Amino acid sequence: MADFVQSANVKSAVRKLANPIADVATFNTIVQSVITSNPFACVAYMTAGESHPAVEKSKEAYTARLVYQDSLAKSVGTGNHKFDTLAGFNAGVTALLAASAVSTAHGGSAVHDAGKDAFSATLKCHDANGEIYLVNFSRDQLTLTSYEDDAIRTKVETWADSVTALA
Repeated sequence: MADFVQSANVKSAVRKLANPIADVATFNTIVQSVITSNPFACVAYMTAGESHPAVEKSKEAYTARLVYQDSLAKSVGTGNHKFDTLAGFNAGVTALLAASAVSTAHGGSAVHDAGKDAFSATLKCHDANGEIYLVNFSRDQLTLTSYEDDAIRTKVETWADSVTALA
């Protein structure tokens, strides 16, 4: 019987943030800055006959937290609503705040508890050395996965050190 032989040493690293990213707008600015400015010096590539940019968003999720309060500001209900896009999140929050039937059913008024919102995005990056790795952003941490070359972690870490919100 044949044995499995290790062919790669794939690594992952996590940076826990001292403070959560303040809000979805700040989060989006950070993610978009990586896509547009390519601070890791990634390169475009082709696979299976399809062209890919150097850095591309492969996944994103946004969860809005709403609290329903009575006339004394006592919580009478909550709701978490997940969206696949930032535009959907923004439109959803607006719609949920205006959904009087839902507020009536809860027996209170809807309040967006933005401090308890959650968001994440995964960027797929192609290093000049040929490696494809992932950088996942969430409100409270940054995760680097599927890399072998420690120089990749150094590039991402150096960049993250320059972004105040990622301290």
